[in-house]
Amino acid sequence: MSEWHLSETFRSTSGGVRWDSLGQPGQDPVVLLHGTPFSSYVWRAVARALARHHQVFVWDMPGYGASEMSDGQDVSLAAQGRVFTELLAHWGLDEPKVIAHDFGGAVALRAHLLHGARYRALALVDPVALAPWGSPFFRLVGEHSEVFEQLPPPLHPALVREYISSASSPGLHPAVLDRLVRPWLGDPGQAAFYRQIAQADQRYTDEVQERYGEIDLPTLICWGQDDTWIPPAKGRELAARIPGARLDPITGAGHLVQEDAPAELTAALIAFCHRPR
Repeated sequence: MSEWHLSETFRSTSGGVRWDSLGQPGQDPVVLLHGTPFSSYVWRAVARALARHHQVFVWDMPGYGASEMSDGQDVSLAAQGRVFTELLAHWGLDEPKVIAHDFGGAVALRAHLLHGARYRALALVDPVALAPWGSPFFRLVGEHSEVFEQLPPPLHPALVREYISSASSPGLHPAVLDRLVRPWLGDPGQAAFYRQIAQADQRYTDEVQERYGEIDLPTLICWGQDDTWIPPAKGRELAARIPGARLDPITGAGHLVQEDAPAELTAALIAFCHRPR
């Protein structure tokens, strides 16, 4: 598996954020947002493909991947929406194209609807956007995060591996699974894993979901048709709520579409990014 390294740091209101950009500066900007419990690593192939004709910005949200993880850290959807708005200002991006997966979809939607972030176009990939969301396991951990934080080795790594594995329909390459699990192991990773679940409150999407009809920009919604985390019916509902949104079902893919159907997803996103407004 190719290595993935973020070389820059931005001091946000929720801690240090690791980020990087690919492609030539000055090219049409695209920003990629990851979901939970992932990191920008899941976008590596898409980012490199888009970088041929765009300047692509990638980042790990506070509490995720290579970014800061600390006790008492606010890693909620509310905080991430603010941090994303701060990052756009730091990068000097007035109206980039935005592509967001899972939890990152909610972050992008909140930044746009609540914080005035402007996008030229928006692509959402299996986003957290409509109630209800959160699997029974996710809710159980959220309600008892302080107990799960104390799981002894090797129980915690086994739990994280099983949970992340379930995001894929055909199954993840062992090296990819290792890379996705790695940030959540040891100190401070184990506590950070349960912290982000404990703070994943549905009220943060409840605050904006009735405003999706206000979105006035080209919108693509891609959805893995074998997604067991968020059912494909949510994709159809979301597309109906956003004026002019186009739904692109992706067969053979679960929730982690970037790993399950990378060629199909990359082709859809490249075509979308090259469409005239």
